[in-house]
Amino acid sequence: MNEKLAINGGTKAKTTPNYPMYPGGLEIGDEEKKLVMEVLDNKYLFRYYGPANVKSKVKQLEENFAKRFQVNYALATSSCTGALISGLVACGVGPGDEVIVTGYTFFASCAAIVGAKAIPVIAEVDDTLTIDPDDIERKITPQTKALMIVHMRGVPCDMDRIMDIAKKHNLRVVEDVAQAIGGTYKGKMLGTIGDVGCYSFQYHKTITAGEGGMLVTNDARLYDRSMGYHDTAACWRPDRFAEQRYDGELFCGSNYRMGELAGAVMVAQLEKMDDLVARMKQNQKRIIDQIKDTKGITVRRVNDPDGDSGICLMFYLDDPANVKPFVEALQAEGVAASSVFDAGIPDWHIYTHWKHVLNKQAWTDIQCPWTCPYHEGEEVEYAADMNPKTLEYLGKVVHLDVPPQMSEEDCDMIAAGINKVANALL
Repeated sequence: MNEKLAINGGTKAKTTPNYPMYPGGLEIGDEEKKLVMEVLDNKYLFRYYGPANVKSKVKQLEENFAKRFQVNYALATSSCTGALISGLVACGVGPGDEVIVTGYTFFASCAAIVGAKAIPVIAEVDDTLTIDPDDIERKITPQTKALMIVHMRGVPCDMDRIMDIAKKHNLRVVEDVAQAIGGTYKGKMLGTIGDVGCYSFQYHKTITAGEGGMLVTNDARLYDRSMGYHDTAACWRPDRFAEQRYDGELFCGSNYRMGELAGAVMVAQLEKMDDLVARMKQNQKRIIDQIKDTKGITVRRVNDPDGDSGICLMFYLDDPANVKPFVEALQAEGVAASSVFDAGIPDWHIYTHWKHVLNKQAWTDIQCPWTCPYHEGEEVEYAADMNPKTLEYLGKVVHLDVPPQMSEEDCDMIAAGINKVANALL
């Protein structure tokens, strides 16, 4: 006999409070305070100079990050969007080019492509809810210059296939790791497999300074060019007023520099990353182990289960019509669940709500980059129903954040709530 659901007056499955999804933010403590006070006490607020003869915290962060992620170069930025734009520019992406991006990602991934003066081409996801390699191949044209690969909601993309496709078609690969820092693919840190990797330190992310980002690469030329674009003043050059050392070194850029206060916070937060990821993965696994055989539920497939950074739990229901009542019943049980796609609710993580892209809106009536005279071949067109597989998958998903602060008891109650609702409704 099914247990009476809380939504119908039964007892809640989960009686403990739900933690907000601020993994690193909730761990801010003495380590961050100490490093921030060093910056303030030294009055050294700018990474290049200050009144005290001390080492830049941003520089220290870059060195620590490069060592932890086993890359040659790391460049701290003011945001992940700034890192993405800098990376695309470094890769030579610009007017006339197309960049393929998934239709399920925060809009910043797509906006960065437009920011680099290129045209986004929106591709399907597969059942991992990351970009579908088959659709990448379908959407490659002679104008395609790069792939924007998003490790969405903590899960690694199919990087073996993607890198094979990129090599076959001579394409650059920019990895957006905003939601998957600390994740891996076959033992390699996400962000270190493509040409450039970009990370976010915004407050919802695993480690955070409220805002901030990081770009990594193993290519010295890409690092130089990213540095140049992220710092239009060119303070980073050995001789900032010298002639360029190679064609393409000097060009007008923007300002995406990270400040010392953010750098100080991130030096401390980086030290906490491995522990936060391990705790999230442990919590996620504990819940999955208790629901993976539940009738009517299919846990999201992962290209490399060991590489999932564990930030969330996503599972499919067979019928999208069941998602809303399932989520409402879970919420009544005290479980902080949500649906993913609702055509009537704007969400900048889903391409159908990117109206400014679908309508090709720009900051002037010229509508650059879509009207760029350097773009050859067929015009790139958009429609809300252009990626039906993506909408089908997202319409069947139930989503739960998995904060590292949860206890084993929290996890067990969540699993019990999911099974209780599944037994009653599916």
